[in-house]
Amino acid sequence: MNQSEDSSVQVISLYKAQDKIHPRAVHGWFAAWRWALVWGTQLLFYGLPWLEWNARQAVLFDLGSRRFYIFGLVLYPQDFIYLTALLMISAYALFLFTAVAGRLWCGYACPQTVYTEIFMWVEKLFEGDRQARIKLDKAPWNFNKLWRKSGKQAAWIVFGLWTGFTFVGYFTPIKVLAAEVMSFGLGPWETFWVLFYGFATYGNAGYMREQVCKYMCPYARFQSAMFDKDTLIISYDSERGEPRGSRSKKADPTAQGLGSCIDCTLCVQVCPTGIDIRKGLQYECIGCAACIDVCNDVMDKMSYPRGLIRYDTENGLSQHLTKLQLIRRMFRPRVMVYSAVLLLVCIALVYSLATRAPVRMDVVRDRASLARIVEDGLVENIYRVQLMNATEQPQMLQLDARGLQGLKLAAPVSLTLAPAEARWVTVALRLPPEAATAAGAGAQHIEFVLNGAGAAPLAEKSTFVVPR
Repeated sequence: MNQSEDSSVQVISLYKAQDKIHPRAVHGWFAAWRWALVWGTQLLFYGLPWLEWNARQAVLFDLGSRRFYIFGLVLYPQDFIYLTALLMISAYALFLFTAVAGRLWCGYACPQTVYTEIFMWVEKLFEGDRQARIKLDKAPWNFNKLWRKSGKQAAWIVFGLWTGFTFVGYFTPIKVLAAEVMSFGLGPWETFWVLFYGFATYGNAGYMREQVCKYMCPYARFQSAMFDKDTLIISYDSERGEPRGSRSKKADPTAQGLGSCIDCTLCVQVCPTGIDIRKGLQYECIGCAACIDVCNDVMDKMSYPRGLIRYDTENGLSQHLTKLQLIRRMFRPRVMVYSAVLLLVCIALVYSLATRAPVRMDVVRDRASLARIVEDGLVENIYRVQLMNATEQPQMLQLDARGLQGLKLAAPVSLTLAPAEARWVTVALRLPPEAATAAGAGAQHIEFVLNGAGAAPLAEKSTFVVPR
């Protein structure tokens, strides 16, 4: 290839550089709701570990002792079913909200949205609103740019580390964790997770932002499967808005052949994912309704009716449905099914927690000695019984066994479990030789009975082996 041919070769990149999005600040009804949820969720997240309950941390997931404290509840790994119920509630709630009104979770309460809002507020505090930030990014480095950028980064890092510290405080008592941080005695695992979650918060909310919603979050990809033509989504009324065009406030748009949209592009400027809602529903839309707030503000200034961009359905736009008709269509089969399942799971969870036994019991056979003959021809089986106090009051307990004639404990088992204590107890059961002969060789069904663990005795099934 000669030089002339080589100069005509063009390099084609397979990837397009991502332009930085500078969302414009917006005020309005939906922005107020969004910030109310930011405050509510963060006060809960950062404040909950510092609350005390019965002289301990109110919410603590103590992995070392395998106990999970949630106010008055003491849960053990055996209570994993409750986590399953919570996940089911979360899933069906997400399905329900999505079927009714789209990505409400994403736009108002998702941690990615919440922390992005906080980081953008910090960015605005140091660098100004949209135009000021764009101008600052293009400006050469000087003292003004240096201190603004450095101050923003320092605030982001401190906030990220505080987030990581708080998260770890749910698993290590936060007051102990704070003392270790102050004395530079933080353990290696705590250090790792504080830095890991701090860096994740810093990176996701400070830099990746909309990239998480557009490319990393799977919800954006399968949300369409939960939408239908009666799902409330953020919609641009093209019938009213088109053809768009600029005009003076005093001009009559009808006389000029224009719609209500003045093509100010403010709806694009306030969008955190950088989309143009006027192009229709897009999977990048997180449903934050910033475009609704800013468009309503423009409509007010132009003395036009609000609602050029609004929450509406596909059927509502095409059929010009009233608000009452939209509400009636909300109660459609899929919404009723999601609501019924969600209600049933919630009721089952509450009932199970309200009626759970104050003491749990697990029985494990001693594998080293399944069965043996002891003095007087008695058949003996050895068991290990785990007793777990699921309350924060001491429990006085007595263990017994039933299921075979003459079956009894080799020695009485009476004990007191301290609050939230778990204890293994070795128990020997003995069966007289004549009863063993009558029962027959092999595994016989029996039950361990725990008295004193509530109104009714607690029973746990096991087997008693009679040797041949």
